[in-house]
Amino acid sequence: MITTTSIFYFVVLIFSIIVHEVAHGLIAEREGDPTARNLGRITLNPLKHIDWIGSVVLPLVLILSGTNFLVGWAKPVPYDPNKLHNGRISEAKVSIAGIVVNLTIAVFFGLMIRVAVVFHYGTIALIDGASIIVLINVILALFNSIPLAPLDGFRFLNAVLPIRALPTMRVIERFSLPLLLLFIIFGWSFVAPLAFGVFHLFTGIMVPI
Repeated sequence: MITTTSIFYFVVLIFSIIVHEVAHGLIAEREGDPTARNLGRITLNPLKHIDWIGSVVLPLVLILSGTNFLVGWAKPVPYDPNKLHNGRISEAKVSIAGIVVNLTIAVFFGLMIRVAVVFHYGTIALIDGASIIVLINVILALFNSIPLAPLDGFRFLNAVLPIRALPTMRVIERFSLPLLLLFIIFGWSFVAPLAFGVFHLFTGIMVPI
């Protein structure tokens, strides 16, 4: 059932994954590769980033199913590793940029909630809205940290592990999609305690379920 809250969840998710992708492009540009800029991907315009499966269909299915697990993805921002100034070090920075931005958003709104609670400032609606923003960005950060392709966790490990580990990474990449689908379907119960714990760490309150 579509409600005002579920619509807000959806809007926050879309904005958060767009900011996530823009962060990749900005760091790639800072590290020497202007590919994302040249392709018009350094923008908050949703039309430049939306992946219809990951940004629309999957989130809507999760919302309609009533699950507390809401995740999605946008079209990856492209970059050319050959143009990066510092090789694999730059690749590692680019791969982790989106996770860092999602956690930064979560920390910012988490501090907002803490201030509102301590000083009794703001309405319940404001705290609930900020809570949704924190929760979604925490989940996105954790989800993207999973070391399966094409997620950031896989790309980061691919960049920092010794060269001799790359054949193993290729094997993991081959089986990543079915494993990722299994995680989306069955894995939330394993991630939820960690996500809720990080949420509490950032906000000082329990997850409003």
